[in-house]
Amino acid sequence: MKSLLVGLLVAIGATSLGGCATPAYSAHERWQMIGRNWGYEWRQSQDDIDSILLLRPSGTLTLWHVR
Repeated sequence: MKSLLVGLLVAIGATSLGGCATPAYSAHERWQMIGRNWGYEWRQSQDDIDSILLLRPSGTLTLWHVR
């Protein structure tokens, strides 16, 4: 029980201090990349829904470009 509590405290401390930081990116930069990817995926899904509902002309690719 004591080791479980210590492990839980270490896990909470690690995530609160560093977030999901990696050796290459800080936690802030990593969250920016994750947010940008979520936004891109959301726009792609909206394009798919528009295509299914025939709200856009056929044969067009996505309007969103990776930069």
